[in-house]
Amino acid sequence: MKKLLLLPFFALLMLMSCQQEVVDVTAPAEAEALVASSTLTSLVASTSIKDGSADNIIDKANCLSVDLPVTVVVNGVEIIIDSKEDFAVIEAIFNEFDHDNDNLEIIFPIKIILSDYTEMVINNRQELIELAQQCNGENEQDDDIECIDFQYPISFSIYNTQFQVIDVVTIENDAQLHRFIRRVRQGEVFASINFPVTMVLADGTTIVVNNNQELQSTIEEAKDACNEDDNNDYHDDDFTKERLDALLMTCPWVVYEMERNQDNLNDFYREYVMVFKADNVVKVHSRNGDLLTGRWTTRVTDRGALIKLEFDTLVDFALEWFVYDLEPGRIKLYQEGGNRIILKKNCDIVVDITKERIESYLQECFWRVARLNINGTDNEGDYIGTPLKFFPNNIVKIRVNGELVEGTYEIGVRNAGFILQINLEGRPNLQLEWLVTFLQSGLIKLQSSNSQMVLERHCPDGDGDLFDIDQILNSGIWNVALYQEGDVNKTENYYLYNIDFLENGWVKVTDPNNGIIDGSWLSFRNNGLFLGLNFGLEPPFEVLNHRWKIVSVKETRIELKDLSNTGTVERILVLERQ
Repeated sequence: MKKLLLLPFFALLMLMSCQQEVVDVTAPAEAEALVASSTLTSLVASTSIKDGSADNIIDKANCLSVDLPVTVVVNGVEIIIDSKEDFAVIEAIFNEFDHDNDNLEIIFPIKIILSDYTEMVINNRQELIELAQQCNGENEQDDDIECIDFQYPISFSIYNTQFQVIDVVTIENDAQLHRFIRRVRQGEVFASINFPVTMVLADGTTIVVNNNQELQSTIEEAKDACNEDDNNDYHDDDFTKERLDALLMTCPWVVYEMERNQDNLNDFYREYVMVFKADNVVKVHSRNGDLLTGRWTTRVTDRGALIKLEFDTLVDFALEWFVYDLEPGRIKLYQEGGNRIILKKNCDIVVDITKERIESYLQECFWRVARLNINGTDNEGDYIGTPLKFFPNNIVKIRVNGELVEGTYEIGVRNAGFILQINLEGRPNLQLEWLVTFLQSGLIKLQSSNSQMVLERHCPDGDGDLFDIDQILNSGIWNVALYQEGDVNKTENYYLYNIDFLENGWVKVTDPNNGIIDGSWLSFRNNGLFLGLNFGLEPPFEVLNHRWKIVSVKETRIELKDLSNTGTVERILVLERQ
């Protein structure tokens, strides 16, 4: 695992409580160290500055943001703004009449967030004006870099003056990164970024960087490569037809949400793929592989940008749509009467699916069953820690309790499109005729009647974090030091059980009476690091069957958490090595 050294320091202060630890065991090269005033350190800091331009329609200030919700009066209409999507409501009221004087009043007091994430209360309009005057004006050069960002989480190793790793922290968002880099630049912390790191460009595409030189050149090349939209209009008033046309043609666009005449049509059109061609032809690929052809044109008016879609058969899309929100990698369209489309750009999606391409993707790496819903019942829990491996000659193997169970698979062609058939003994819920509805290098979505399956690629080779985690787990016998459900401590249920993580994916549990419980385990990456545990129906370990988020890894201690969809910690599992 490579490192980016950022600063020397003389003593490590207490780390921020919001940061978490991840594994790192490799010492850095001293020659890689950078001083606080280095270009790269400044670039990393600038990418983490809070951009205050998104809500300029409210506060007219690029260096501060209004903390939502906030109540405003727009042309005499009082509305509560509790999400970024509501900015479009303000714009719609402003655009209702062409020749009126638009006015917005804020109901004070409000809380604002500065570019360094400091929060403060503003009691009246004059205080806000005085603070906003400290920001740069519309479209003026400023310090924040908005055209590229880090894909979180990222981790930092902390060193002492002898270049020994003494701790590791995980950074989950820009605010944490900004606070951490500020401590680095002030000489409080001596640290390094753990590579590889994925950077996200303004158009949603990603770049993997492997060292400090690559990181610096990537940020420098991208920092001025997009329109930061640092004016007081809402997003797209200054969007030109040429830029809109070019954006539409960059990559395929996937239908994420669809509403027509107030009817929710997500079940019909979600994951349809739209490809805008230079000759004003638009190709729409349905989930079952049908190809529908229409025409597209754009124009920009005083009310904003519009996209006109014309189809003979796809009538729900045939309308002239307003572009009411344009974000990196996403376009939102609307028209009066309850009509809305949300499109997400996906440059990795395969538009022209072929049998050979499906086979090539399947054979690249292992695949995890990330979702398996059979007639309305979720079954993916049966496949935690048990990845699939597809081989040439139609052989497929699933790893269960450290053993590879062999079966067969076949790619077929039907009128609806390409299908995947999997035959594995004892796995009847896989043995359906699965229609391939969505294909990209790291993700395959399949559908069969009322059932859905999602396969996600698992490529552990070359992933330094996963390698280190596996090495630590393989290095000894582990015990449950803590198992807590909500506020209830249930650790005593696991007293004297010994857990042995074997390299072949078998987790062997020895109970106090020397009985054996078999299970499967898999460390993997999915917007973070996870540990999948699967003990079948064997008590008391069956309640630990889960894809646990790894929040801390040390040589002798691993902390795992079960998070809800809202990020609430529902369970905690801590393993300690004997």
